[in-house]
Amino acid sequence: MIETTRRRLMAGAAFGALALLAAEPALAVEEVNVYSSRHYGTDEQLWEGFTKATGIKVNEVQANHDELIQRMKAEGANGPADVFITVDAGRLAHAAGEGLLAPTSSEALEAAIPEHLRHPEGLWYGLATRARVLIYAKDRVEPSELSTYEALAEPDFKGRVLVRSSSNIYNLGLVGSLIEANGYEDTLAWCKGLVDNMARPPEGGDTDQIKAVAAGVGDVAISNSYYFARLVASDEPANREIAEKLAVFFPNQDGRGTHVNVTGAAVTKSAPHPENAVKLIEYLASPEAQRYFADVSFEYPANPEAEPHPVLESWGEFKQDPLNASSFAARNAEALKLADQCGWK
Repeated sequence: MIETTRRRLMAGAAFGALALLAAEPALAVEEVNVYSSRHYGTDEQLWEGFTKATGIKVNEVQANHDELIQRMKAEGANGPADVFITVDAGRLAHAAGEGLLAPTSSEALEAAIPEHLRHPEGLWYGLATRARVLIYAKDRVEPSELSTYEALAEPDFKGRVLVRSSSNIYNLGLVGSLIEANGYEDTLAWCKGLVDNMARPPEGGDTDQIKAVAAGVGDVAISNSYYFARLVASDEPANREIAEKLAVFFPNQDGRGTHVNVTGAAVTKSAPHPENAVKLIEYLASPEAQRYFADVSFEYPANPEAEPHPVLESWGEFKQDPLNASSFAARNAEALKLADQCGWK
């Protein structure tokens, strides 16, 4: 509680500093103001690289995505934020739905970021991706048993599946993509089968599901890829021991491909430095910055010209679902309603 309060006070102080900068023309310099829900102190190296390349200073405020969205709403048209960075297309859709983002056109970004990883109207651009994969126990599951998300609802997986709460934004994105692919009624039937096959009621986060597979609670977990990568690359022997018992599987490779979601950036509607905002996002989409931006979080670079972290590279290439991230993000409310109907807590 003390640490949470401390972070909020620090964030509030930073917000106040940015407000003073925006309100005082005499202090104006070439700068860009970033509101980010990425909590990686090492991002400072990215900002330093951008400043070195362009001469533009980066002022960063870090806070929870909901806090940042509420702050931007309160600040209104005179808010100091130029760039909003957050994880998950659903959260980007939330900001867009509140009217906080500005459509942006950039030839560099359109060349660097695949179409399905950016908003059709340029409201945001994906900078890193994570796959919603299956993590399975090597001693209890043959890879040949695994195929698709849909197959997890079949009787063969009775009592074997582990997954976190349906209200989690990652699962809402997955369910939204299934609704897009299969329709509402078929996805509802799938969801009921998935609930029947759960090894236990949902509890904890993705890492908890992975650890539960290693402990024998279930055989297969649905998880974002970076959670498993972190265990594989961990400095803690206990985490690496857990990872050794498990392997990753990319679903739907013979069909539409594996569901992927994004960490993305957007120019805000109130941006006092919109040109600098575009320059920063273009920099973050460059192959040089992409590798670092994604490596820190063990995500995949959105720019296909950038190489992924060696752990991810060791898993091999996989086919991504080409569904635009804005499409499944727009179905979050529908996905939550469906999960409630099928009993996925």
